[in-house]
Formats: sequence, structure tokens, C-alpha cells
Amino acid sequence: MRKYWHVINIGIQNTLVYRTNFLFRATFSLVPLLATIFLWSTIYRSKGSGDVGGYTLSGMISYYLLVTIVDALTAVTDDDWQIANDIREGTISQFLLKPIDFLFYRFCLFGANRLIYVAVAVIPVGIFIYFWRENFVFPATAQLFGWFLLSIVLTGLLQFFMSYTMALLAFWLLEVSTFIFIVFAFEYVAGGHLFPLNILPPAFAAILNYTPFPYLLFFPVSIYLGQLSHDEIMRGLLIQTLWTVFFYGLARFTWSRGIRKYSAVGG
Repeated sequence: MRKYWHVINIGIQNTLVYRTNFLFRATFSLVPLLATIFLWSTIYRSKGSGDVGGYTLSGMISYYLLVTIVDALTAVTDDDWQIANDIREGTISQFLLKPIDFLFYRFCLFGANRLIYVAVAVIPVGIFIYFWRENFVFPATAQLFGWFLLSIVLTGLLQFFMSYTMALLAFWLLEVSTFIFIVFAFEYVAGGHLFPLNILPPAFAAILNYTPFPYLLFFPVSIYLGQLSHDEIMRGLLIQTLWTVFFYGLARFTWSRGIRKYSAVGG
């Protein structure tokens, strides 16, 4: 395991170079969030009722604040592009000759990237949450917060394994950006980033719950907000775990098939 700790250390050092970029990215990502909060505030005022889709104004604001937090903790940024680029340019060859697992190697770099990004983003995001503290909802119980943290871990793993698998399509395709953008679009809409999924028609929302996308964002946020019963949390964690295991297996399978087709030329 020492070699992977070394990878994490190198990843942290490399990522620190971009700490200013992370600070500006985290700061300016709050601009559309602010616009979203103002939009929903206007909707609540014009509607004149206490809730929309079961959300009070404070609940809706808390939802989007939590979306920002979960996204900062688990989102895959450039990992898929870097993996695809390593395959396309042949630099992945160096890992085939060393006793190192490429999936664990990339996961260590992903973890190092998230660690530094969160450390930098906590400043602007913390200040933003402080100004909206009157509308921020805290979990009802410590147990609920514990289930939320467990779901966050599974969300990060699921995010990584999905992106890793998409990037491995570079073994067969010269350009994988189309597939990455398609998955990102589904994640953005069906994952609950754009709006809470439980404001959709119940039948449609129920179908989405059996896809992996709600478990990339919406499910952990729903746990935190106390919108799920104990049985719903257990069922959701089971489905989230199954999707995580599935994409881990798919990532392993795709690598084993892709490496057979891989060839690198030059010197």
C-alpha cells in the first residue's frame, strides 16, 4: 500500500499548483447558485403558498446548498479526460510494466484532487452558507447524518467508477467526449442537480430511482433533509451499493477487454 500513499502524496502536491484555480472555480460556481435561489424565492412569493412539491422556501434553499456541498465532495472533474488522454497518447504503457493497479492509481489521484478542492472551496462556500444560515436546515438526528455520510462515500465511488468506465472507451474510440457529455447531461438532469426529483410526477420519479443517476446527488441530499423513511433509506443504500459494485465490475471488465486491443507505437 505504500506506493499508493506515495501516489496520493504526489497527487496532493500536483493539485496544490491549481489551488488558485480551484478557489476561483468554487467562488464563481456560487453565481448560478445565487441566481437559482433568487429564482425560487420569486416563485414562492408569486405562488403565495407555503411549499412547492413538499419543499418550503428554507427546504428548497437548503437543497441547493447541499447540492453544492455534495458536488464539491464527490464530483469528477478532469479524471476521465486525463485517462482517455493517457490511452490515446500511449502514456498508459508505463503502468503496464509496473506492479501498480491503474484503477487504484487513478482513484488515489481523484481522492487527492477532491481533498485539495474541498480544502480550498470551504472558504467561499462556508461564507455563502453563513449568509443563508437562516434558511439552512440541519439533520434531525445524528443517525440521519451518519447515513448521509455513508451515502456520500458511495456517491463518490459511483461517480468515479462511472467516469473511469466511460474514459476506458478510448481503447476503441479516438474521441470519447461525446459519451462523457451525454452521461454528464443525464447526471445533471436525472441526478437532481437542476431541480429536486421528487417534484416530478411520482411514477416518473419512481422509475428514475432504479437508475444510477439519483444516487449521484439527489439521494444523499434527501437523506440529509429527512425526506426518506428508514426503510426508504435502507432500500436506497442497497440500490446505491449495487450500482457501485456493478460499475466497479464493469470498469474491471472494460479494462481487461480494452487492454487486449491496446497498442502503442513510437520511441
